[in-house]
Amino acid sequence: MATDLVEINVEEPQPEALERAAAALRRGRVIAIPTDALYMLVADPFNLRAVAGVFKAKGREPHRSLPILIRDTLMAEELASELNNRFFLLARRFWPGPLSIIVPASARVPLKVTGNTGRLALRHARSIVADKLITLLNQPLISTSANISGHPTCHSGIEVFGMMDGRVDLVLDGGVCTGQGATTVDITEPMWRVIKTGAVEESEIAECLS
Repeated sequence: MATDLVEINVEEPQPEALERAAAALRRGRVIAIPTDALYMLVADPFNLRAVAGVFKAKGREPHRSLPILIRDTLMAEELASELNNRFFLLARRFWPGPLSIIVPASARVPLKVTGNTGRLALRHARSIVADKLITLLNQPLISTSANISGHPTCHSGIEVFGMMDGRVDLVLDGGVCTGQGATTVDITEPMWRVIKTGAVEESEIAECLS
């Protein structure tokens, strides 16, 4: 599979570039896009062929869950079996932004997306490209770092193309992403915990939840 590289303006995304990306996602393809937390691979979480394509593109172990990008808390309510008070406190404080919140998944979400854990990491990115794609498709998107597992996350579209050429259908090149990766916090247990450190500090989460 040859990978296409298409330039996109991250502040004012060109409609033709967005439509091309949306068309690929509708066909069950995996593409890479720039976000506020570096470049991400995105795909349709309800298409099992697309889900398998993400695992294959990254060389990711099937027991690891795939985070999901959403555009608002209403979308979160559709994907989670329940949302507690911690979720709404964190979402109000840090979204849109680089914080993924792990919640119990609803039955609507394929078990394979959750890595057979029944839990799901949700994030509303501060990204016009991501929000416009989600709006175009009217659905959430799988969103995992644009790299082969074990390799560094890519900061530019050219880096993604160099690493993922032949593994993904399309790379939307928005230049260099200067943000850090997202922090991931698990709020499904009685005691919340940070699973992955990133742009949001653990102390900021503690302050929010205190």
